[in-house]
Amino acid sequence: MDASLVSHLRRFLAEDVSRGDVTGSLLGVGKISAKIISREHATISGVSYAAKIFSIGGCRARTLVREGSTVNPGVAILTVSGQARHVLKCERTALNLVSRMSGIATMTKKMVSAMPAGGPEIYATRKTAPGLRFFDKEAVVAGGGRRHRMSLNSSIMIKDNHLDSGYSIDFLVQKARKKGYKKIQVEVEDARSALIAAKCGATAILLDNFTPKGAAAAVKVLQKARVRKNVTLEVSGGITVKNIASFAKIGVDAISSGQITSSAPAIDLSLEVCS
Repeated sequence: MDASLVSHLRRFLAEDVSRGDVTGSLLGVGKISAKIISREHATISGVSYAAKIFSIGGCRARTLVREGSTVNPGVAILTVSGQARHVLKCERTALNLVSRMSGIATMTKKMVSAMPAGGPEIYATRKTAPGLRFFDKEAVVAGGGRRHRMSLNSSIMIKDNHLDSGYSIDFLVQKARKKGYKKIQVEVEDARSALIAAKCGATAILLDNFTPKGAAAAVKVLQKARVRKNVTLEVSGGITVKNIASFAKIGVDAISSGQITSSAPAIDLSLEVCS
């Protein structure tokens, strides 16, 4: 496992343990075996990171399911053994990470499953928890989605607030082109702005907060102007499991959803000591 990831996991554990587990110190050196069980139907993500957290804490852990596996309630996803005080020291940190990641993977899987076969792919956004972006987006991939931008350094993305700062679409697109950027995405809120972005050299357009009907109309405007093939079209804003199929049928290339990382409910997991 990459050293930077191990460093993150050590930090997560240190946050919970602080200067020591005072309750665990009462237990002595007796050993136990335990298993992590899913209490609900879920797509699992993060078990390898949970296993590493237990390893960092001085335990032995073994994953029982693969990343992205779908499990039913009552299924064990990881076993762990070691001194009781070490296992229980790591318990909450491991559960928190896998619960969150599996919640994101499960939400992503639901959205992917709600779309028609051969439809656009679903992408995560930057609406992730601070410090957890890598893990949040790994969970999206486990659920069948894609990562999208990992940081502001990833690519040019001209949003409404950039334009509201006193600059035009054309000015910012041309400036980005002069700086040598090949991929230039522009976020727009109406079909007219989408057409301007396409004509001035944007390579990707994000239709933000459109209704399915409005997004379909924007696609037709670009097609009529014969610039649709020049750009990648993405739709975002208000995308849910209930409406994603409607957006998937209008001729866009990608759908991005902040909900899968910012609003996915954590999966209920528990660590049970084996008798």
